[in-house]
Amino acid sequence: MALRTAIARSGLSLDRLQARLQANGIPVSVTALSYWQSGKRQPERQSSLSAVRVLEDVLGLRPGELLSLLPPPRPRGVARRRTEPVNFPVDALRALLERVGAPHALEQQHQLNLASLHDRCEIAADGGQRSTTARAVFQSTADGQDRWLLVYDHGGAAPPRLHALRNCRAGRVEVDPEHGLTAAELIFDRSIDRGETQLIEYTLTNGGPPYPECANTHYREFRRPVREYLLEIQFDTAPARCWQYARTGDAEEGRDLQLDATGGVHAVALDFGPGVFGIGWG
Repeated sequence: MALRTAIARSGLSLDRLQARLQANGIPVSVTALSYWQSGKRQPERQSSLSAVRVLEDVLGLRPGELLSLLPPPRPRGVARRRTEPVNFPVDALRALLERVGAPHALEQQHQLNLASLHDRCEIAADGGQRSTTARAVFQSTADGQDRWLLVYDHGGAAPPRLHALRNCRAGRVEVDPEHGLTAAELIFDRSIDRGETQLIEYTLTNGGPPYPECANTHYREFRRPVREYLLEIQFDTAPARCWQYARTGDAEEGRDLQLDATGGVHAVALDFGPGVFGIGWG
């Protein structure tokens, strides 16, 4: 573990590290530091990520050297079999889908393939996520397809507002506040038949400031392959470092990204999935 190596090299005990963090206004227990260095747990909350940034400074590391090694936040909910949806509590999701009028969605064969997806995520000056705009292109494998079912996890924050921008409109929207889930229909302007494609665009907008924390990362988990995924992150306040990461099976890879003249970064995945693809910053 990089953290364990850096701590050993510094000669500092966990007690002294805790005192240094406390002096910087970052309260972290010795137990948490022990779990982090052993790999039993990973820092995920915004306060924990702030502690990692201070640790990088205290241990004489480059900004982002430890943060870049962190995987995306672990999915919320209980452990599930690989054949079940990865990100959501299954029982809660089934109940939510029934309320939105799609009780058998988990068992039905998908009849819309995602050919292309473009996410543009805006990060406010306070580090929270202000909005995400998505442009998706679907190709139908059956006649008469007229809607896409969107499910998203907003955790303990208030559900974002859904705005249908292009070639679709919002249908039924149901929220499960206990589990932080929302399911919504995006109804196409026209139905499409086998082989035809449809392009839609929508935005999820959060209330703020302060805006909901996003753990300094934005990612998508693809359960089926996607031909092209473009991810843009636009910052009000430029971070010190950005990087892209990808996880497929047991393999992980990543590389640093350079901010462009507008204060944003982007990353592209081609013929990707199943797996996780995202951008982190710190």
